Amino acid sequence: MKLQFHSPLASAINRYFSFLKSEENKSTLTVQNYRQSLDLFLTQSPLQDVKGFSKEAVRAYKEKLHEFRTRQGKELSIRTKNHHLTVLRAFLRYLIQEEELDTYPPDRVKRFKEEQRKVKVLYIDDLKRLLEAPDHESKDGKRDRAILQLFFSTGLRLAELRSLNRKDLNFQTREISVRGKRNKLRVVFLSDAAVDALQTYLNVRLDHLHPLFIHYNDKAAQEMPPGENFRLTSNAIYRIVKKYARMAGIVSDPSPHTLRHSFATNLLQNGADLRSVQEMLGHKDLSTTQIYTHVTDPQLKEAHRKFHGLRKE
Repeated sequence: MKLQFHSPLASAINRYFSFLKSEENKSTLTVQNYRQSLDLFLTQSPLQDVKGFSKEAVRAYKEKLHEFRTRQGKELSIRTKNHHLTVLRAFLRYLIQEEELDTYPPDRVKRFKEEQRKVKVLYIDDLKRLLEAPDHESKDGKRDRAILQLFFSTGLRLAELRSLNRKDLNFQTREISVRGKRNKLRVVFLSDAAVDALQTYLNVRLDHLHPLFIHYNDKAAQEMPPGENFRLTSNAIYRIVKKYARMAGIVSDPSPHTLRHSFATNLLQNGADLRSVQEMLGHKDLSTTQIYTHVTDPQLKEAHRKFHGLRKE
């Protein structure tokens, strides 16, 4: 299909991206995410003008989402399809509110029915083996141990951890101020194990570069700050987690996000309230955090069995 990237519709989408950056102060990552989604719409829909939005056009796009295959030949998950529909709704809302156009109502773009999201977490024994898997003596091992401990201590997203700089760490207060989704600033906290791993790693750094996690350690010592080209990529950090999961013999194939799930579940299982976990994860809505209560249900059931009910005198 011929791409319609120079159509009136594409021009409206570009104005929307400018609006997100200048008026909504959306992060670069969010804008890139929306761009990928609306670029997909441009490739899968024959529409060339915003006036062409209709019930039939939306239905045709939903059919295309069902038919679409990734480069690996995989079908899009229901969650991914719904994400693309959510972005389309946001774009339509912009057209109505900001450009004052009479177009298709965004609320009529219905999302696909989605099953309750399943959360993958690590059992405590697997978690301990993963955190101890890196070599404690080598420079890369010290760095990788710090990455794993920081993931579990803070529940950071992969992009958030990757973007950290050395100056962001406050060992005195054991806090990190991190800018997450929607450019929102929040505070996360360092455990004793994370502080130890980070200090051990930074003590062998011979450079003065800004990024917290870097590659080519020896070459970095010759580089002048800021040294962005030495910052670990998201793919590199993702592969580091996968590498040590294999070394630890963990068959569930955890990812960086699994450590985020494990962080949240661990807090709830140890008595933290849902609102606190929401703040630490940087969730906009409490409903997003509530997915973790399903993981802790067995523990709640046991507590109910143990403590509830009338007892014989």
